[in-house]
Amino acid sequence: MQRAQKNEIIEKLRAKADRAGIAVVTDFRGMTVEELTELRVKLRAAGIDYQVVKNTLARLAVKGGEHDALKDHLKENNAVAFGYDDPVVAAKVLVEYAKTSKKFSVKLASLSGKIIDAPGVVELSKLPSKPELLAKTLGTMNAVPTNFVGLFANVIRGMLYALSAVKEKKEAA
Repeated sequence: MQRAQKNEIIEKLRAKADRAGIAVVTDFRGMTVEELTELRVKLRAAGIDYQVVKNTLARLAVKGGEHDALKDHLKENNAVAFGYDDPVVAAKVLVEYAKTSKKFSVKLASLSGKIIDAPGVVELSKLPSKPELLAKTLGTMNAVPTNFVGLFANVIRGMLYALSAVKEKKEAA
């Protein structure tokens, strides 16, 4: 590979790493091309880039960026998955695939510059996704005024029943 090609790869990787909120390092040793293609299709559907790259080039690409902490951990066979919008989605897809494949494993991740080990990535994958958290938050925010209105409606309804009973008693008398 010529120097110009290497520089181009490094720049493309650096651009992906700078945009990514999470970078997950995986081990793909022993996987067939079909298995890797299947994984890439799943990741692409979730909006995640998956790159198999030489460790030296990957180290140069993440150096000085948000995922700089990864450079010391890039050894042996590695591929890096870059998640852009929701870090939980990237973790979920990779952990689910690791459960189905004996050859594929998640090594570690860099989430906003902090290293997370493999068990930490598994725990991250168990969290609800961003849309689920937003829905739960909005549901909670909506419940407070709804309960408040219901409470006052019951107070007013009770008062109306009492006034209605007094009216009926006076009419009967």
